[in-house]
Amino acid sequence: MPDSSKSSSDPRPPSSKASSSRTPTDLELEQLLSREASAFQREVEVERILKAFKLNPYDILDLDLTAKLEDIKRKYRQLSLVIHPDKTPHPRAPDAFDILKKAEAELSDTNKRTELDAAIASARSTLLRALSLPSNLTDDDSRLRNLADDPKMMAQGLTTPWKIMLKEKVKEVLIEEEVRRRKAIKMNLANEGLEARKKEEEVATRKRKAEEDKAWEESRESRVGSWRSFNNSKKKKKATLKFLDEACSAT
Repeated sequence: MPDSSKSSSDPRPPSSKASSSRTPTDLELEQLLSREASAFQREVEVERILKAFKLNPYDILDLDLTAKLEDIKRKYRQLSLVIHPDKTPHPRAPDAFDILKKAEAELSDTNKRTELDAAIASARSTLLRALSLPSNLTDDDSRLRNLADDPKMMAQGLTTPWKIMLKEKVKEVLIEEEVRRRKAIKMNLANEGLEARKKEEEVATRKRKAEEDKAWEESRESRVGSWRSFNNSKKKKKATLKFLDEACSAT
């Protein structure tokens, strides 16, 4: 008779084969989900860059307006790996990659970044004045961090967080500057066109005058020749008349 107590007190361990067959399946599922999440994030990042405000490189790189150069370089390397056309099937990944490269180049250019930071500082100062706040406040000041909850601001209908307000103001200032820049270029081109037309008119005037002078000179020689021919014919006529008179007198 089999020993039932032994079989109940000494249960057999679960099969290692069954355990090993479950574990890879779980890992494969996790890897699949990870790949799908990664692919989704790449697509999302490409779309974000394509929709970012193109006049603000900080916005394209998704950086704070006070980011340092090392932050810019680090974020660029990170994003360039995420949206690289070789790593995502998004049809506009090359466009997003070019936009990202241009943004990093502008922020790495000292002169361009200085101009951009000056425009941001101007927008910040203008916004603080409009809110009747000191111009020397830093972004971590409680009056700015809690701006959307300030009863005075809420009474004026201002319930937008400070960073969003600043971002919108910077956008407004940069658009105004871009409009002025384009108008200046257009005016310069117009002035250059006007100057070019003036030069063309001057050249045409000089050419016309030269042609008129040449025509006058040619006609003058013709007139002189005609006058000489006329004088010669008069002299011949007088000589003929004189000869006839003398001939008549002789007879």
